[in-house]
Amino acid sequence: MKLKLTILILIIVISIGSIIIATDFFSNLKYVEISNQYENLLKYKNELEKINEYNQEILKDLEYQITNSDDANISQINNEIDVINRVIIENKLELEEIIIKLSQIESNP
Repeated sequence: MKLKLTILILIIVISIGSIIIATDFFSNLKYVEISNQYENLLKYKNELEKINEYNQEILKDLEYQITNSDDANISQINNEIDVINRVIIENKLELEEIIIKLSQIESNP
């Protein structure tokens, strides 16, 4: 039970953190001049990379807990790992989009 609660809290924190960062970034884009867009995209890319690294650490921790657990609810933990994997994949896709936008801005100043 304690393991499930810990995993659930980690997933919630990751989700909320990602939403807050994305919302803040996109709300600030409305008021930013185009010349600052490159800097903001670069900052956003860096934040996404940090989130991705953090999510990878959580995933490794969950996998470690599964291998060292005698918990009867392994399928629930596997489902939570799947959720984190989806979040990681979504972050990677978004990161790739940001990198493409950055390269477009660099090539067309």
